[in-house]
Amino acid sequence: MIEAVNLSKSFENIKALDNINAGIKESSVFGLIGTNGAGKSTFLKILAGILKPESGTISIDGETVFENIKSKEKLFYISDDQYFFANTTGKELIKFYSAIYKDFDTKKCEKLLKALDLDLNRKVNTFSKGMKKQLCVALGVSAGTKYLLCDETFDGLDPVMRQVVKSLFAKEMEDRGLTPIIASHNLRELEDICDHVGILHKGGILLSKDVADMKLNIHKVQCVFAPDFTIDRLSSLDVMQVKNNGRVYTLTIKGDEEEVRGKIEGFNPVFYEMLGLSLEEIFISETEVCGYDIKKLIF
Repeated sequence: MIEAVNLSKSFENIKALDNINAGIKESSVFGLIGTNGAGKSTFLKILAGILKPESGTISIDGETVFENIKSKEKLFYISDDQYFFANTTGKELIKFYSAIYKDFDTKKCEKLLKALDLDLNRKVNTFSKGMKKQLCVALGVSAGTKYLLCDETFDGLDPVMRQVVKSLFAKEMEDRGLTPIIASHNLRELEDICDHVGILHKGGILLSKDVADMKLNIHKVQCVFAPDFTIDRLSSLDVMQVKNNGRVYTLTIKGDEEEVRGKIEGFNPVFYEMLGLSLEEIFISETEVCGYDIKKLIF
């Protein structure tokens, strides 16, 4: 498990991280969402042991990371701005990482690169941005680490390749319990893969929720009520958002599904239907309750 406690980091007068508290469970996908400058990359660099926290701690399986080789052996970090040795090839990178990570699977990496149609003997500096991201993902997955830190990894990948990478992560999770931590500025990009999502804003965690729990406790209901229905009757429900077009109401309601159904039916609606909520809609509703307009922050 990864745990951050009161984690802070500043660069001169800029507060990059401000008293962060977060827990990341094993064998799950954690999505870290935030705009540029929100602190995502700083958090991952501290987690990777590249930067030293100003205050607070961050630990992997109970051990701090900075200047701790044992902890660093458990993770592979894919930065947003990858660095490669001058004139290096894919084959040379495999040799380099296999010397660093004791469980690096050379055959798996070569197989992945071949499947991705990446030439092992071609110089990496001739690759496109998307090809470099694919190369890094293949190296990261093949390193055999417990945790994979991904900073804007899907940025630069085409839609098909994004699904390929997500499927690859899912397979590694099933086969060996890999835990990917994915930082992105786009919530929609992570909707179909994340088990837990946190929003980072101005260096602080604005919201951190388990996706399954959120989907169980927030519901979107479309209703048509009788002409004499008044909106104040909804006060018995924990209504987060109300939209209406004539007599058609679309309600976002927090609570147990059966309880919500019972109360809606008690209003004797002409028609009602429970609709599925996207992760984006859930987070918009949650953050608006907290006084933030997430649409301005992320989308």
